[in-house]
Amino acid sequence: MTKTPLIAVVGPTGTGKSDLAIFLAQKLIESGAKAEIINCDAMQFYRGMDIGTAKLPASERGGIPHHLIDHLEIIDESTAADYQTLARPLISDMQSRGVVPIMVGGSMLYIAAVLNDFEFPGTDPALRAQLEAELESVGALEMHKRLAELDPIAASRIIPQNGRRSVRAIEIITMTGKPFAAALPEVPVEWQPSLQIGLNGPREDLVKRLEVRVERMWRQGLVAEVETLIARGLREAKTAKRAIGYAQALAQLDGEMTEEAAIADTVRLTQKYARRQMSWFRRDQRIQWLEYQSADKEQTALALVQAAIKS
Repeated sequence: MTKTPLIAVVGPTGTGKSDLAIFLAQKLIESGAKAEIINCDAMQFYRGMDIGTAKLPASERGGIPHHLIDHLEIIDESTAADYQTLARPLISDMQSRGVVPIMVGGSMLYIAAVLNDFEFPGTDPALRAQLEAELESVGALEMHKRLAELDPIAASRIIPQNGRRSVRAIEIITMTGKPFAAALPEVPVEWQPSLQIGLNGPREDLVKRLEVRVERMWRQGLVAEVETLIARGLREAKTAKRAIGYAQALAQLDGEMTEEAAIADTVRLTQKYARRQMSWFRRDQRIQWLEYQSADKEQTALALVQAAIKS
């Protein structure tokens, strides 16, 4: 491993990944090394999507430079392929300057796109336009059902509410005649050596933790945040408007859901998303898991990073 190894802090939502990444960066800097953080939470790419993504304000980032956060407008689209083309040169540049890159987030395909050596299939603009029109017509759940008929494995890895991911998978299957899952090998080949540190905990504790987190987002003003984003194009956005929490807050504003129902639906989908994240990450035998409730998780993670730097 190089003297500036690639570090990734991964795991389900709500487990304290951002705090751990900042702790590691600060400790490295205190020891005389250099470290910076690369965001890998796809919804934190968007300026203005703060409360619903649990985005740390600049004042709480410990003075550590953060990259690929707040770099997209609400109406912009985001894909794992685009993220790969942005993150890899950034990582290489950091390493050339002796900076340890610390990726942090839970967006599974985005993380895999950087850490693993695989190519994204191209796109067919006409087919994509047709599928996106169908998505608008029949909705995300129906497109997910269609994907499940074509490729059950791929469907199991995609949240039914994520219509864009289902559309992309169907597009690839239609273009290549092969399962979408074929692009995501069970035994990945590394782009470069990396240290992956995962945070997880007891399911019953995480379930309650996420419920409290969602309720806090509503108290902090998620609905008001969504109101400000509407003027910036949230309703027309293909990616941002479908984010968990934001879709429910929009429904509440439109009178389609009560506040109680919007919160309950967000809790349910957030908990379901966390289960999918763990299902995804659990397959990767390279991840070294730590208990997020453990009092010594920071020191254990730091020891892993220090060992990686010395090796």
